[in-house]
Amino acid sequence: MAMRDTDVEIRGDSLADKKILLGVSGGIAAVDTVRLARELRRHGANVIVMMTHSAQKIISPLAVEWATQTEVITNWESDLSALETVDGILIAPATRDLLASYLHGLQHGPILMALSAARTRKCPVMMIPSMHADLADDPVTNDLVEEVEKLGIKVHWGEEQEGKRKTPPHDEIVARFANYINMNVAERKSIVITLGSTRSPIDDIRYVQNTSSGKTGFEIADHLFRHGHDVTCVAGITSFPQPKWLPLVIKTDTPNEMLRELKALSNDKIDAWIHSAAVLDYVVDSPAEGKLASQQGPLQITLVESEKHILELKDKCQNAVRIGFKLETGIKQKELVRRAVAQLEYAEMTAVIANRLEDLKDKSKPRAYLVDKSGADFTLNNMQDVCIAITTIVERGNQ
Repeated sequence: MAMRDTDVEIRGDSLADKKILLGVSGGIAAVDTVRLARELRRHGANVIVMMTHSAQKIISPLAVEWATQTEVITNWESDLSALETVDGILIAPATRDLLASYLHGLQHGPILMALSAARTRKCPVMMIPSMHADLADDPVTNDLVEEVEKLGIKVHWGEEQEGKRKTPPHDEIVARFANYINMNVAERKSIVITLGSTRSPIDDIRYVQNTSSGKTGFEIADHLFRHGHDVTCVAGITSFPQPKWLPLVIKTDTPNEMLRELKALSNDKIDAWIHSAAVLDYVVDSPAEGKLASQQGPLQITLVESEKHILELKDKCQNAVRIGFKLETGIKQKELVRRAVAQLEYAEMTAVIANRLEDLKDKSKPRAYLVDKSGADFTLNNMQDVCIAITTIVERGNQ
């Protein structure tokens, strides 16, 4: 069935079945309410919107009702019964007047009433301030924000641009909000994920490098972050844009650098390791110093096998969930699964995500196959399936 203009394409499930109150106060950033509301819906949220009188002068409630497909609460005469069961509140934009009114217990509008009720119910609240830089830098504003945060509210500022502290992009707001909503849910884990490609120097100028954009790893990391997990990325060479909201991305170039970082991280309590990086199987034996002279005829380079990260970490990570990736080409599905099972057994992995290079280029083919400890294989039709499967395994733990 064709999508209507009011429909949204579901891109994730981090806010699925959650009732979210979006409060809009009178900053000029209220013009982005339609985009923000639709982004919340793309990740499964059921959105209720409250608007202050000032916000209604900036953007029409009719436009917001189109974006949410629900009636917007604009005054005390609106139906407020739905507020009793909200799972989280997002105030964007949050003006300084709203911050001060909340702190001093004022009730001049439904948003402030909802915030007072949230404080009693310990409902998670995130505020996104938006104001001129001179107002944002005012010590009074800093004091207001500090006091609001002491009451358990998460405050997130955007970057300063054109003399203003603007709200962040709507996708960043929703990603950070989903993480905040989910971080206190049971079974949140500490996760390390490798991604991107690695290189091995031939000399100080040239190198051997395999192919990986980092897209798969970043999408998995983003999905886990939105579900409230503590995610650390150890990234090789990437061309796919890094989601700026990921809390820690450690950059590495060579297989040895990546392995050194992983071994250092293994000293911490890590619940799950996801190895999606394309690590070179062969590296240059003896890189030359400086730059090898050109136009000297054929250049011979000796390649030697590099250390297998999943094997090097096997003993250090025995009690953790460990998920590997297996990329092959020119073989049948049955053989692909057999090789994935072999990797799972010799490296003592929890699961392996296996795929074929040719399938990645053919959108009609499954994205990958998941093989678990039982030897069963499951078809993963798209990247969303991959993310959901990995999240399920991580949250279940190493049983």
